[in-house]
Amino acid sequence: MTTKQAQLQDLDDLAPLFDSYRVFYKQDSSIEAVKQFLKERLKHKDSIIFIAYINDKPVGFTQLYPLFSSVSMTPIYMLNDLYVDKNHRSQGVGETLINCAKQLCKEEKNKGLAIQTAFNNPAQHLYERLGFVKDTDLQFFWTTN
Repeated sequence: MTTKQAQLQDLDDLAPLFDSYRVFYKQDSSIEAVKQFLKERLKHKDSIIFIAYINDKPVGFTQLYPLFSSVSMTPIYMLNDLYVDKNHRSQGVGETLINCAKQLCKEEKNKGLAIQTAFNNPAQHLYERLGFVKDTDLQFFWTTN
């Protein structure tokens, strides 16, 4: 398995994975919309995306969004997206991608990683095994729709 940080030229590798990720979360498939969204993130450096490959085939990705901790006055990343193709799960792909994100945090001297995920996401056991601690603070969200 190999990993790399995604660049604009990786859109064709990344888009089908990202589209499948969205479909997993009950969104309509739209490769063109996905490509546009990812192109904007990469072009404006709004996020950092790592892609995992097995035998030169893209099999998973994670997307990190930069945030800041006001209290500690240090940067932090939100690991907002993690997806592994269903045919390549339980092969260490998710763990490898999370470890890429952790390494980036260490290199940049960030405070760490936060993960936002569905309350019933089966990957929670992976996060806990990799040293993440479930936040018991109450969280609130407001949306415009």
